[in-house]
Amino acid sequence: MNNNHYDVIIVGTGAGGATLAYQLAPSGKKILVLERGEFLPREKANWNPQQVLQASIYRNAENWSDKHGKLINTNAHYYVGGNTKFYGGALFRFREKDFEQVTHYDGVSPEWILKYRDLAPYYTIAEKLYEVHGQRGLDPTEPEQEAYPFPAITHEPHIQAIYEGLKDENFHPFYLPLSIKLNQSNPLQSACIRCDTCDGFPCFLNAKADADINCMRPAMKHSNVTLITRAKVTHLHTNASGKEVTGVNVEVAGEPRYYSANIIVLACGAVNSAILLLKSANHQHPNGLANSSGLVGRNYMAHKFGVVLALSTQANPTVFQKTIGFNDFYWGEKDFPYPMGSVQMLGNIHKERVLANASFIPCFIAQKIANHCVPWLLITEDLPDSKNRVYLKNGKIRLDYTSNNNKAFNRLIKRWVEVLKSIKHRYKSKQLSIYHAEKMSIKEVGHQCGTCKFGEDPKTSVLDINCRTHDIDNLYVVDSSFFPSSTAINPSLTIMANALRVGEHLLTRLT
Repeated sequence: MNNNHYDVIIVGTGAGGATLAYQLAPSGKKILVLERGEFLPREKANWNPQQVLQASIYRNAENWSDKHGKLINTNAHYYVGGNTKFYGGALFRFREKDFEQVTHYDGVSPEWILKYRDLAPYYTIAEKLYEVHGQRGLDPTEPEQEAYPFPAITHEPHIQAIYEGLKDENFHPFYLPLSIKLNQSNPLQSACIRCDTCDGFPCFLNAKADADINCMRPAMKHSNVTLITRAKVTHLHTNASGKEVTGVNVEVAGEPRYYSANIIVLACGAVNSAILLLKSANHQHPNGLANSSGLVGRNYMAHKFGVVLALSTQANPTVFQKTIGFNDFYWGEKDFPYPMGSVQMLGNIHKERVLANASFIPCFIAQKIANHCVPWLLITEDLPDSKNRVYLKNGKIRLDYTSNNNKAFNRLIKRWVEVLKSIKHRYKSKQLSIYHAEKMSIKEVGHQCGTCKFGEDPKTSVLDINCRTHDIDNLYVVDSSFFPSSTAINPSLTIMANALRVGEHLLTRLT
């Protein structure tokens, strides 16, 4: 008996890989999960802004380079749970119209071969699995569905005043759908304590409903599931015809190993899954595995991110503030009938985050900014462009990216500042206020997607509707690589829902 042969090998334990492992675990099939990182250590540094934000002690991804060859210290993380260990836990369903062809000011967002109705039942399962708190009926863009599995996270007083101010101006703020383990009715039984080190931090209490805690660890309770950490997959092998993948080369703590499987699933993130396919080129696949279309690594998207800081002489005493969402401009407005994007409150800004982005500022000023600001994250859709791509150059990951959809992005920033100014008088702020807007850089890869898009035509897509590669029968990709478009909201829940959907397909195939 070959102890190194498995029914399924899953490469990666982020939102896609861990959710798939959870879905397949009860089947009894022999499953191997390979993760290049380790379990993120539980230690006091988890909550230390200086260590996390300035020293970046948990950043363990290699440096990539941009189209000019300049090194990029990305915000990617290699741990069990992937980037979900650091996410803010905002889990949105894509909107029904997001799955259709959408005309933007600067281009077109393509139609998906799946529709909202196809993913809706899996969204429901994923929301329960990841313990999403929210309230339906407030967000005008949200599809009508059953209630969230947990009640919305309430606003603290300072944020509640902003929420009411938005409503008074006839806008439609809503409670962010958040995946945290918070019991508001009985705080003594709550894993989450509503601390100020959530968004962008690992959770010392394991109170963030992430891919590690909610999926990978429960999957490992099944004896048929094996997780190997510090296991970097370096190459995929195919049979002589090139029509089936047979196994993987792995460096486990630096030692070479080989594992084979009937089915292999990549879930390394949109960048690394594409890179692994390109690295695995062979005689039958000279341009990389599953790349007969030439699209592996192309159409890279990662959202257009902006941050607006509302700074005031009035202090912001909020401890847990990431609770408001705003989508009134998602599809545009009367005199700009094109999508603009979404707005959501960010987690607390610490002085260390200010200093990490502006080290020239004196510490006491950074502390004043942190104590007197309300931060907002603005997201505009990043449109697919085949020239925006990831590939290997001199053995290193290179990200060629040129910005697009800037008209809508700039308008969203301008309009949001106008909204904040319009509600200032509503929440007892007669204090001096200023608004600082800043666009985030290419290093922000937390929402990466699109590098192996799915579709019906093998000439214009890499994957089929079940996220199986067109070219290789037993090779799948279940991270955000399959996205044909990026939409303008967080991708995590759609990755999770799709992993459940593909898992259902694989369970049928495995029987």
